[in-house]
Amino acid sequence: MFEGFEEASVRVGEATVFVRFGGEGPPVVLLHGHPRTSATWHRVAPLLVEAGHTVVCPDLRGYGRSRGPEFTADHTGYSKRAVAGDIVAVMRRLGHPRFALAGHDRGGAVALRLVLDHPAAVTRVAFLDCLPLTEHLSRITVDFATQWWHWFFFAQPDVPERVITADPGSWYRGDPDAMGRENHDEWQQAIHDPDVVRAMLEDYRAGLTVDRQHEEADRAAGTRITCPAMALWSLQDDLENLYGDPLAIWRRWATDVRGQGIDSGHHVAEQAPQALASALIGFLEPEHREA
Repeated sequence: MFEGFEEASVRVGEATVFVRFGGEGPPVVLLHGHPRTSATWHRVAPLLVEAGHTVVCPDLRGYGRSRGPEFTADHTGYSKRAVAGDIVAVMRRLGHPRFALAGHDRGGAVALRLVLDHPAAVTRVAFLDCLPLTEHLSRITVDFATQWWHWFFFAQPDVPERVITADPGSWYRGDPDAMGRENHDEWQQAIHDPDVVRAMLEDYRAGLTVDRQHEEADRAAGTRITCPAMALWSLQDDLENLYGDPLAIWRRWATDVRGQGIDSGHHVAEQAPQALASALIGFLEPEHREA
């Protein structure tokens, strides 16, 4: 995977972030979702490099080979604000104070927090298979509670750790042929680490508490995304079925947003890499004209 890319573990404050990076040209950061690592981008990142981009793929704080602080009752050490700060610091360390950004699933929540907290750092942002956390929570229905019950299970103290670590391979099922063998093996190693499992749960616990509070404060203050934004969603996933047009929801948060569905299941970077890369390259094209 990631032929020609470099790897580094970057110490930023209370976290150590594992990152892959390669290519030349306008930088773009790819943020993975739960329960993946940066390896999920192994089919997309080379296509973006071929299109003339510097591509940076970090493991989010606590996921994969990244590590964060001790766990606390308020979950702030694994808040999206903390993780977004990691990404800004890593990009500055790599010499990229401004960059484009794409986040999938939980990485999309980090991308939202990053562009709201650090608007000067982000040139363009793409949200993949996600909505703001508060938009999900304000639309809870029986269908949402049935299909997304894990949000609320993960938020419980102690029990999810015991359930998942008893048999991680059964809880998190993955197909090495669909994922790619090296991606699958890296992911398997991560989910069998109890510290990684706990950190991933802290991500969800923060989502229902401190992250929700931060988003509610943004809405009350009228804070909006001012850079160009794109929303992409997988047509074989449930986002559109649950909420209708995702663009209508993202327009509540962004002044300039476009997007479309992609014929894929949820893990779009693994299942439809060409279609995803094509959409991202088209969205990022102005970065080349400005470079």
